[in-house]
Amino acid sequence: MTEGPLEFYVDPDEAGERIDRILAERWPEFSRSHLQKAFAAGEVTVDGRPRAKSYRPGAGAAVAVRLPPLPAIDIVPEPIPLVIVYEDEHLLVIDKPAGMVSHPAPGHPGGTLVNALLHHDQRLAAAGDPLRPGLVHRLDRLTSGLLVVARNPQAHRALGEQLRDRTLGRIYLALSWGAWPRAQGTLTGALARHPRDRQRIAVVAQGGRSATTHYRVIDDLAFVQLCRVRLETGRTHQIRVHFAHHGHPVVGDPVYGDDARARNVRPVDRAAAARLARAATRQLLHAWILTCRHPGDGRPLVFTTPLPADFAAALAGLRRDLGRSAGGPEQTDPTLDPTLDPTKASAPPGAL
Repeated sequence: MTEGPLEFYVDPDEAGERIDRILAERWPEFSRSHLQKAFAAGEVTVDGRPRAKSYRPGAGAAVAVRLPPLPAIDIVPEPIPLVIVYEDEHLLVIDKPAGMVSHPAPGHPGGTLVNALLHHDQRLAAAGDPLRPGLVHRLDRLTSGLLVVARNPQAHRALGEQLRDRTLGRIYLALSWGAWPRAQGTLTGALARHPRDRQRIAVVAQGGRSATTHYRVIDDLAFVQLCRVRLETGRTHQIRVHFAHHGHPVVGDPVYGDDARARNVRPVDRAAAARLARAATRQLLHAWILTCRHPGDGRPLVFTTPLPADFAAALAGLRRDLGRSAGGPEQTDPTLDPTLDPTKASAPPGAL
């Protein structure tokens, strides 16, 4: 068993869900059989009492789990370069590159953001989940952009509370196939592990965790649209699943995307669509703006980061193609548009 239990309080939107499904969502790196060993050993407790995997806890229930250790995972500090946007004694804000895994897991024992963070500051080992020290939230491996890291247990608790009460703001830029029926809108649909593929998430009619995604089209590029996307909730793969479920997958998404979209365009645009599909070597999704309250003194913090080179190059190539074929002006980088005020990242739901 692990040295200490993994502990958390059940979120309101987890209330009434089976405890084994809650654990599978929170720790997808553990297999079902691995979790079952903990239940069989009585090492999953809710409010201090061992519970079966079918137990459905209420909101605020205290859960403690002592899991068998994952084999061959030893979190070793590694001298991996980090792009640090902000740093003080309480927190770090990191601009994560696409391709970097957030934390060690089977198949990715090293080379992760956590390995780099522990080399930067080994005190992070005491902050939060021992499997993901310092991490308050995560980004998919192929998603770039901002995330906040706690440097001590007090900061981890404070930032975790902001994540739960939805005051930790996250705005993304996403390039999606097709034209949305409205220039802005709200996408909903509960999310859960796909019933036949644990590596995928799906919108489900029953069960699952509620999820809300707000989008606004900020640049219409013929057969694709660049969207500003604000998360109200932060589920695994949320933007990618919601966009694909509504028929507008993120360009370059290797799991939920649809390469046929590049062919299902007007004949005049097919060459440009094919070039874009080749240029998008990963999902074109970027965590652009992050807002939070400082865990020490409560002051509001706002961070932004420009598009990474690969995303910017794919957009620039597309705009050149469209400028030649349609005679329109080449667009500028939307992250530099002064009308997109990052201080509005914490606006009320629906206000983008």
